[in-house]
Amino acid sequence: MERSLRNVLVVSFGFLLLFTAYGGLQSLQSSLYSEEGLGVTALSTLYGGMLLSSMFLPPLLIQRLGCKGTILLSMCGYVAFSVGNFFASWYTLIPTSILLGLGAAPLWSAQCTYLTVMGNTHAEKAGKRGKDVVNQYFGIFFLIFQSSGVWGNLISSLVFGQSPSQDFTETLPEEQLASCGASDCLMATATTNSTQRPSQQLVYTLLGIYTGSGVLAVLMIAAFLEPIRDLQRQSGGEKKSPPFWSTLLSTFKLYRDKRMCLLILLPLYSGLQQGFLSGEYTRSYVTCALGIQFVGYVMICFSAADALCSVLYGKVSQYTGRAALYVLGLWGVADAVWQTQNNALYGVLFEMSKEAAFANYRLGEALGFVTAFGYSTFLCIHVKLYILLGVLSLTMAAYGIVECVESKNAIRPCDPGHANPAEDKEAQTKM
Repeated sequence: MERSLRNVLVVSFGFLLLFTAYGGLQSLQSSLYSEEGLGVTALSTLYGGMLLSSMFLPPLLIQRLGCKGTILLSMCGYVAFSVGNFFASWYTLIPTSILLGLGAAPLWSAQCTYLTVMGNTHAEKAGKRGKDVVNQYFGIFFLIFQSSGVWGNLISSLVFGQSPSQDFTETLPEEQLASCGASDCLMATATTNSTQRPSQQLVYTLLGIYTGSGVLAVLMIAAFLEPIRDLQRQSGGEKKSPPFWSTLLSTFKLYRDKRMCLLILLPLYSGLQQGFLSGEYTRSYVTCALGIQFVGYVMICFSAADALCSVLYGKVSQYTGRAALYVLGLWGVADAVWQTQNNALYGVLFEMSKEAAFANYRLGEALGFVTAFGYSTFLCIHVKLYILLGVLSLTMAAYGIVECVESKNAIRPCDPGHANPAEDKEAQTKM
């Protein structure tokens, strides 16, 4: 197997194992720990930590530890969060949520940087366009990664489905159904029978499976992922490390590029819609109307569509371009666009400042998550839907401006054969 592809697969399956655990836990937080809003608060705290770490940590950690070291260190925070759920309280979930949040931005920035470098390195050797190979690698990654939602939610559904106290055939009263979905206001349905919590034994069983999956992910990355510095050294591409303060502030410096200012809405909307999905949709549409045991099955449908479309878009984008994919609208189908095309877009447009660019992406996405979870208990569902629609409209308008400007720009950093970084940087900042 080709070397770059092998490393891409190692990263992909490592994330599959890690997010089989975390994805399942995230979908259940608002339903399992609804008392006093503990679950939603934990998620909000988690993405608040991610927001802070996005500002400073990713470029710094990647520069000092490399992509592999950063991924390993960050994964340990996810495992700690799974362990914290064994003793769920304000004193365990909040600290472990902060720990996970601090590691989330460096984890994703390192992953995106790793795939971008792998794609460009292989493209240079094979004589292909860098952006096509990068798109393909992100498609492969998200095909494998997004399937974690299938496995994680299938595990939770099978485990919670063993509860003898649940009557799946029970007909819910019309009064309860009337307060579900878009009509749900301020967690009005939190005390209904359909949201009955599973037994503690089943919760512990699920957490044990999830924690084991996270530990396996750490071991896989440690044993099989090839450090990117080794690859750069072999190809003669290793560069001198920039000064400490330059690395620390590189995330903010990139905002001198007008494209970054316009594109910040893309990750913001991505965070908002994912926050709505895990914090509102699972509770108000699924748990309220069907019961917590059906959350996993519903999320499996979402994750399956997301995974299949991720690899599809990696291939289709070579023929249709990015813009055509952004017009698609169904949720699982659309999230595959946000995950594959957004990451590839940042890697292509800001190839000379990959670490800072992906840190900015996680910063915007974390801001979206924090906002979604922050107003979770204050606004009705139908108001949140209007907010999502408004932000999406602004996002697509800003993205359209960037694409129009890019189409008129003859010099692009990712074009093969263009090897003048100084001209690239000047072209980016003068837009």
